[in-house]
Amino acid sequence: MPILAAEPDRLPDNLFELDEVTEQPWWMVYTNSRQEKQLMRHLRKHNVPHYGPLIPKRYRSPAGRIRTSFLPLFTNYVFVMGDNEARYQAVCSGCVSTAAEVPDSAELVHDLRQIHDLIEMDVPLTLESKIEAGQLVRVRNGAFAGYEGTVVRREGETRLLVAVRFMEQGVSVALEDCQVEAI
Repeated sequence: MPILAAEPDRLPDNLFELDEVTEQPWWMVYTNSRQEKQLMRHLRKHNVPHYGPLIPKRYRSPAGRIRTSFLPLFTNYVFVMGDNEARYQAVCSGCVSTAAEVPDSAELVHDLRQIHDLIEMDVPLTLESKIEAGQLVRVRNGAFAGYEGTVVRREGETRLLVAVRFMEQGVSVALEDCQVEAI
């Protein structure tokens, strides 16, 4: 049972089936921290077309029950379709930090449509971010779980060399991408 019922992540429900979806301007709205759902509620109230993909996250409560939360796929981002009036309505919500017009609406809509279709298939999705050399990371699992360090260099697509700091000294260890997370 979810903590809160799932809310719509787009308006209208058939947003990606509309003919004008690629012809209208789109805005990439960066929200204040944890304000994505509040912004979408405001946009629904003012009938402004938008999309903020939400994915279910299942976890076990301390009492042992399985809980489901619906979290934004792209933290702090909601995509708004419409002219400057739509952007204005988003900014007036008090939830927005910045809003930038998307230069290629057709390309954005294509990508968002694919993401929407994957979410509708109910397959597990994980947001992938590219980890670059020089970025601070934390090891998530394995023998070095909990260690923090800096990516020294990338080797190919799946191997990392990470400098781990401890006892005022550093060492390097080769890790898989899936073992580290950016901090």
